[in-house]
Amino acid sequence: MTMNWEQLLCADRLGRRPAKSEEGRSPFYSDHDKIVFSGAFRRLARKTQVHPLASNDHVHNRLTHSLEVACVGRTLGMRVGNALQEHGELPEPLLPTDIGDIVQSSCLAHDIGNPPFGHTGEDAIRNWFQKEGAAYLEGLDEVERDDVRLFEGNAQSLRVLTTLEYYQYEEGMRLTYATLAAAIKYPWTATPSVRNQRPKNTKYGVFQAELDYFHEIAERTGLLPQGDDWYCRHPLVYLMEAADDFCYGILDLEDGLEMGILGWAEIYDILRPIIPSEQVAELERALKRVDDGRKPAVVRGKVIGALIDSGAEAFMRHRQDFLAGRVTGDLISLCDAPVRSAVQAAKDLARDRIFNHAKRVELEIGAYNTIGTLLSTLCGAVDALLSDPSRVTYKDDRVLALIGRNNFHPSVFQKTGHYKYQALMAVIDYISGMTDNYATNLAKQFNGMGEVRY
Repeated sequence: MTMNWEQLLCADRLGRRPAKSEEGRSPFYSDHDKIVFSGAFRRLARKTQVHPLASNDHVHNRLTHSLEVACVGRTLGMRVGNALQEHGELPEPLLPTDIGDIVQSSCLAHDIGNPPFGHTGEDAIRNWFQKEGAAYLEGLDEVERDDVRLFEGNAQSLRVLTTLEYYQYEEGMRLTYATLAAAIKYPWTATPSVRNQRPKNTKYGVFQAELDYFHEIAERTGLLPQGDDWYCRHPLVYLMEAADDFCYGILDLEDGLEMGILGWAEIYDILRPIIPSEQVAELERALKRVDDGRKPAVVRGKVIGALIDSGAEAFMRHRQDFLAGRVTGDLISLCDAPVRSAVQAAKDLARDRIFNHAKRVELEIGAYNTIGTLLSTLCGAVDALLSDPSRVTYKDDRVLALIGRNNFHPSVFQKTGHYKYQALMAVIDYISGMTDNYATNLAKQFNGMGEVRY
């Protein structure tokens, strides 16, 4: 049993809406535009990529990272689309650009649910609900409790796309099924992953709140079922994931150079093996004419070009395995040895030297206190509302107004599940949607130490 491209590239929209025919853009490029114009995407400009609250304007944030990943993903997708067309495997009337548009859109959306302070923010939310906030989870089903105490930015991204943006609680952005499926990096739920019953332990891509949408997406794109609430990945997920790995694996090193954490020589030692040998002599002559800060721009195009060549070739070589759901690793593991080694070496260097840099660690620790302050204040008010509305103080009422009282109206949750679970998810929605700056300033305000902002 295998998947087929005709279903996988379904242009119908969430909610079983037929594909729109628009002059000048495909349904998949329409997805691109919807994501770009969303508030959640715009806020990525002030969310951490690697360095929280960076004052250096040249350092990547989540927005610049997502845009760069989308550029690489679009080219990677078009290369695969061209190859599929040459082999007679791309269904008519679809074009190679449609594959590029789907991958580009999924790349734009891949981090759209990340909270402030990046992965540290994710862990700060988990840490608080597993410790100080554990009492707020009483009364939830196990699967609901795991969603909250094991908060996952990937699942929040699907929630932003299908629930929160544009048509709130009514299919969200109403993207095509193909783009949504290509954006679900981990197509399973929280509880089995915690029990080591899924390919990637502790990672998952779907909250209970979006489970019906998830099954609808999987059904319409023909994803192969693997178990309870679990499907194989959409083949284009591997292209999105590879584009992300190429960018953060290589471009994080550029940030390290910009901030004086790394030297050019150690970066070039990693990149040199994947540059085509016939280009090296001329490239190194060009490198001698510029200072270290400009050298990444000289080699970047050649490095990314080599990564795309390797990724596209690996995908086509294993395309039948992707369609059969047999691939358990990632696309980079199928690339040629120099690319595999370079990407892994870049990740290792970033982990050892950049992620553990003292200034970054200091800011990460502060992020736990910021997130903890926000959750304590917000969950306290929500708990008062849920347990006994007569207990709601004036302060609680002001907090609920800040989140948005419409998020707690019973009619919203009648069709989406357990009221307490949904109320806690609304709190997480509010916090995960914040920028680093807003979260920091709001925590100061809650502590009576903030500056006046309008």
